[in-house]
Amino acid sequence: MNKQKRLRDYGIGIGRMEVGTLNSITDVEGVTVGHVTLSKGNMQTGVTAIVPHQGNTFKEKLIASSHVINGFGKTMGTIQMEELGVLETPIILTNTLSIGTAADALFQYMLENNPEIGRTTGTVNPIVGECNDMLLNDIRGQHVKKEHVFQALQNASTEFLEGSVGAGTGMLCYSLKGGIGTSSRRIPLDHGDYTIGILVLSNFGILSDLMIKGRAIGLELKEALLKSWEEKDKGSVMVIVATDLPVSERQLNRIIKRSVAGLSRTGSIITHGSGEVVIGFSTATKIPHDKSADCLTIPTIHEEDMDIAFRAVGEAVEEAVLNSLITATHVIGRDGNERPAFKDLLKEFDMQL
Repeated sequence: MNKQKRLRDYGIGIGRMEVGTLNSITDVEGVTVGHVTLSKGNMQTGVTAIVPHQGNTFKEKLIASSHVINGFGKTMGTIQMEELGVLETPIILTNTLSIGTAADALFQYMLENNPEIGRTTGTVNPIVGECNDMLLNDIRGQHVKKEHVFQALQNASTEFLEGSVGAGTGMLCYSLKGGIGTSSRRIPLDHGDYTIGILVLSNFGILSDLMIKGRAIGLELKEALLKSWEEKDKGSVMVIVATDLPVSERQLNRIIKRSVAGLSRTGSIITHGSGEVVIGFSTATKIPHDKSADCLTIPTIHEEDMDIAFRAVGEAVEEAVLNSLITATHVIGRDGNERPAFKDLLKEFDMQL
């Protein structure tokens, strides 16, 4: 996907299922991702945009659902998503104090592309998620502006960077530098081959809990560092689940709930101060905004096919989190606060994955 060295480049494969061509959320056809990275001194933040398909998402909505694993977080738009079961805008990720700016930009973006909004039809439901990057970023500076959201949407592509980029610029993961990570899994079924793709914004966990394929590597690193790392989880994680599986909103909700299995296998105990929120959508069926005279036809998989999707989402979330760690780079930010890169510590202590 890019020149970054990812988990599998270290010889570590997660789970038993086959990954997609790019091992990315963009293996789901039509999905693209764009970043704007704001990294200068005390400003360590940014924007990540997930575009769910290449048409007009307001006019062609997607089956969607959200799930709160732990509610110590802030999102916009998930209430209506839960009520109606559809996604009608791109998804924007940023820092906690910039969700208002991101939503305002997304409103403007949708209004420019849909002149009927607020005139001949109703309003629009923007989807925005966040994590708190205040250790490395001067979050009070509110550096994210509307033009950064527009740029992230314009930059969206099937290939994108991971780690300390976009919304992940100032994020931590397991007390180290975290950020953006992605992975995917193929789902072969009798009626077709499908894909589940994951993007995470990782900002959670304490070093001593980090696990890779059952190995307590975080504890090994903590002992090697001989430093008093802050062992308190004050972060969050946003998990975006994309799929082309034909599913109902109820089935999709069941699938995205299994994200917690992947988080847990990396060592997360879902602490009090960490907000874990999952947003999922399926590109299999486009729901027209305008009513027709005919009934909608929404194909769905059989419940007996759900287990393979459950496995896929768990594996892909686990690998996406670890990719966010292994691709992240060392960042020095607000007031000299810093967090090292996982890959740099492995090299420093001559540790192999």
